[in-house]
Amino acid sequence: MQLLPVYRVTVFVPPEYVETLRAGIHAVDALALGDYSEVMWITPGGQEEFRPGAAAHPTLGSAGELVRSDTVRIEFAIPRDAERLQRVLSEGVHRHHPWEVPAVFVDESWFPMPEVAT
Repeated sequence: MQLLPVYRVTVFVPPEYVETLRAGIHAVDALALGDYSEVMWITPGGQEEFRPGAAAHPTLGSAGELVRSDTVRIEFAIPRDAERLQRVLSEGVHRHHPWEVPAVFVDESWFPMPEVAT
């Protein structure tokens, strides 16, 4: 077993934007792990909550209003390369996400890659 150092990226997005965001991320990076590409985990069924401040320009709701919205969790992993991460976040996630400030979390993690028999 080989442990690959990766960034695990978690993004929350409204259900109607899942395909737009997914395609935008894949256009920037293949998200390859081993012999697989476009590796992504998509978990529906959550909610997010926020209250925009006076200077915010929210896509949903208005300043001062508590907003609750359905959300989908998207996760993927890329090798720990800071430039690659920056490109995926700016050109893939932020460019294709509807929120002014998307809920995005990046963790340093390890992906256990089984040894391939030759």
